[in-house]
Amino acid sequence: MSRHLEPDYPTKPHGNIPAFNSYEEEADFWDTHDFTDKRPLRQDPVRAYTKQIMFRVDSEMDSELEVIAHQRGLKKASLIRMALKDWLRDEHRNAS
Repeated sequence: MSRHLEPDYPTKPHGNIPAFNSYEEEADFWDTHDFTDKRPLRQDPVRAYTKQIMFRVDSEMDSELEVIAHQRGLKKASLIRMALKDWLRDEHRNAS
């Protein structure tokens, strides 16, 4: 997962991008909006998650994920999904 500066919350609105009060609120917005045009991608993002992937991690990684998720006000699964989305986006960019 790439390292980046985290914004202070609440953020300020910027153009079509609203203000966010938390990392989770911002993540929910970007889960349902496209970065390039800020239009909603789908009406019900919860129902869009229809597939489940299971994998094993060691206790140390599980603890680290739990701490980071808690710090960001997220569930562990949301944190992992966001990290995977970032990784896939980077893979697509690097493939070009």
